[in-house]
Amino acid sequence: MLVLFPMQEQSDDSSEDEAAGDTDMDFLRNLFSSALGLGSAEKVLDELTLDGVARYINSGKCKNIICMVGAGISTSAGIPDFRSPGTGLYANLQKYNLPYPEAIFQIDYFKKHPEPFFALARELYPGQFKPTICHYFMKMLKDKGILRRCYTQNIDTLERVAGLEGDDLIEAHGTFYTSHCVSFCCRKEYSLEWMKEKIFSDDIPKCDKCSSLVKPDIVFFGENLPARFFTSMKMDFPRCDLLIVMGTSLQVQPFASLVSSCPRLLINMEKAGQVNPMMGLFGFGEGMDFDSDKAYSYFSNNEHTSCSPPFYNQRAPKTYL
Repeated sequence: MLVLFPMQEQSDDSSEDEAAGDTDMDFLRNLFSSALGLGSAEKVLDELTLDGVARYINSGKCKNIICMVGAGISTSAGIPDFRSPGTGLYANLQKYNLPYPEAIFQIDYFKKHPEPFFALARELYPGQFKPTICHYFMKMLKDKGILRRCYTQNIDTLERVAGLEGDDLIEAHGTFYTSHCVSFCCRKEYSLEWMKEKIFSDDIPKCDKCSSLVKPDIVFFGENLPARFFTSMKMDFPRCDLLIVMGTSLQVQPFASLVSSCPRLLINMEKAGQVNPMMGLFGFGEGMDFDSDKAYSYFSNNEHTSCSPPFYNQRAPKTYL
């Protein structure tokens, strides 16, 4: 869904070294403007279609695009998403005899029973899959100098394989790229290659310094998101002039509440991230406003307008503008 709200003048300076005071003031200004409903809607597209979005991107006015992506952009690479009925990851974990599906990503359960996670990791380990058109689309935005950042929920590292680098990415739910000992007294770091060797040799990875478990740096339920997620959020979203959301149900917080008051394009199987004013009061975005009279909206259910192949999750994805 592309929702058009008042567009404040954007800074062309994308430097990460801006004064902290200016960043905080920009963040607070946008927060209160959004929460209080200040300003009037400004239409920034000449046409509410994907062609209109493309012309806006090519106009030179769109210089800070943020992409928010989830598991849906990797399903056509052969990686299941989490919540699709029947085909999703959580619907196919019976063989691991879990007390409940989400336990496989629960930190307390992992520390007592690491075997199910590492068995699943062998099936889904990075390096076995290739990026999709969505990943290369984001790389194209980077090459054109208009990608502010990609905020990803995915742990498959396909954004990196496609050519995005560490500074281009906020891996909100972590990554397999590095691993660490789980002991707070140790925290020794291990490489992707080290972890791969352990996983495919059927060994439970143990720290060679203290013998504690070693876990890939993905964020389990019960763990904090990376600190960079929160610091970058305040830098990036006040300057965003187009937010592209692809392949995510926007059900997991706080990632889901990043959606802020700027032009938005949602490419997904269904509506996602509906407006939640309370999250705006905590410094996050308020979400997608599908029904407000203040929003300019357009809906297309044509498979040829999507950024994913028609076989994506066995159904054509919908494009919400």
